[in-house]
Amino acid sequence: MLGPTSVRAPGDRVLLAVLRHDPPRLLLLVLTALVATTAGLLLPGALADAVDAAVAAERAWPKVLWLLTLGVSEIVADVAAVVITARVTAGAAAWLRRRLTRRLTGLGARSPFVAGDAVSRVTTDCAGAGEIASILVQLCSAVVVSTGAIVLLALLDWRLAAVFLGSVPIALLLARSHLRLTAADVLSYQQVSGDLSARLLDAVGGLRTIAASGTAEREAARVLRPLPLLAAAGIGMWRTQARMVWRAGLLLPAVQLGVLTAAGFGVLAGRLSIGDVLAALGYVVLGMSLVQQIPLLTTLSRARGCGTRLAEVLDSPLPPDGDRPLPAGQGEIELRGVGVDGALDGIDLTVPAGSSMAVVGRSGAGKTALAAVLGGLRPPDRGEVLLHGAPVAQLPAEQVRAAVGHAFERPALLGATVQDAVAYGSWAGPSAVREACRAAQVHDLVVRLPDGYRTPLEETPLSGGEAQRLGLARALVRKPRLLVLDEATGSLDTVTERMVEDAIESSLPTGSRVVVTHRAGTARRADRVLWLEEGRVRACAPHAELWSEPEYRAVFTEDETDTP
Repeated sequence: MLGPTSVRAPGDRVLLAVLRHDPPRLLLLVLTALVATTAGLLLPGALADAVDAAVAAERAWPKVLWLLTLGVSEIVADVAAVVITARVTAGAAAWLRRRLTRRLTGLGARSPFVAGDAVSRVTTDCAGAGEIASILVQLCSAVVVSTGAIVLLALLDWRLAAVFLGSVPIALLLARSHLRLTAADVLSYQQVSGDLSARLLDAVGGLRTIAASGTAEREAARVLRPLPLLAAAGIGMWRTQARMVWRAGLLLPAVQLGVLTAAGFGVLAGRLSIGDVLAALGYVVLGMSLVQQIPLLTTLSRARGCGTRLAEVLDSPLPPDGDRPLPAGQGEIELRGVGVDGALDGIDLTVPAGSSMAVVGRSGAGKTALAAVLGGLRPPDRGEVLLHGAPVAQLPAEQVRAAVGHAFERPALLGATVQDAVAYGSWAGPSAVREACRAAQVHDLVVRLPDGYRTPLEETPLSGGEAQRLGLARALVRKPRLLVLDEATGSLDTVTERMVEDAIESSLPTGSRVVVTHRAGTARRADRVLWLEEGRVRACAPHAELWSEPEYRAVFTEDETDTP
């Protein structure tokens, strides 16, 4: 359990926070457990009194009534505990999910947790850690019941208690061995489950590519590769539990037989009545309740493993938020010696206010990483980014997000309706949303939908280009000073793309624009072109000056006859 030395572990700190999360409901759960425990401990004695009164032909109905009252009290308390446990567990899991989601979204693009593993932590691990209150209450109740039963057994006849106590060392050995052997398997099982979820989510996201390339079997083998490790951890965990269950199952009847034998001698000696024998057997069952709860130690171990995995996310440091106000400006951004591990190295770049720049390069040149740095989606590992002459690291993140708009090649459209999807993050009004959709050349599509802008997003069939235009409208509705387009018009035909560019220029006449592209026509219309190669700047000049170089022309997927 959560001993004084283990509390320092990050996972245990998370579980303690869960216990402190909802004190009123936790107290109610403890009270119901206390009622059930008290009634359960009093039942054997009440049964003994009722039986002895009936055997002696005395007036038994008051004792029978007391027996029924205790029985009903225990049942009611148990039912209430089930209901309260469900509320406490669900509330704790929801609270953990909110905390974890805020942390993951706060980490943003620099999150070290891949999508599938993050989903596993938000769903499975939050649910597992949320059970900690129920687990501890059950274990503590079992300890109280077992201790109380031994005391009552001793009050009945110390010889019976002595026989029973002979089983305690065996029970403790079982519990210690079970917890020690299970802990490593449980944590391994959770880690491998997260890896499996991550692989599966990647595969689901690329189903069309997998089908088109005919690599379904190979991809299935990749996704299922962790299964042997998962099976090994699961088998080890359940083998340990099965070994404990049959040993505990043998221990209970052996103790009952020993106590019953001692009680029989007590009856012969006149120390015990028939009712006392029944009470003694009841106390034995209650005394062994702690042994019967040993499987709950597996759940406790799993909860601690869940807490450890949650702590890894919650303890991840968030990017620092500056307190320097954003200076006035029209989108000028400068990079000084910017580097991103594995993507960019020593990038020096200035995008003047009101200008447009195209970023080109072969696959893997670092275009998307550069767009993320320019758009404020991730800080560089080295170097400095300045917006309007002020270091971005010293500016409040909210002000940076308000000043920079970012549109993607495959935008994730969020919200209940089309209106919500475009206004997402800015919460712009209907007129601003319509203006942005007109600029993105998607307004005519939206008004043809059954409910127009109120059409549920899940009922809106969108092609890749239409989704791109809605994502672009979402960026434009913010009226950003700097607009970063990461292949955000790649699915549009060249005529529509030109119309979109003209509309953007009209709606953001003084703002700066950076567009990552693979089209020569788009690069031609930019004021300058940044040519990246293996994470470094190969050249930065107008498209017309670069077009004479064969290696530059080879960067584009369009026909090389698309001259400036």
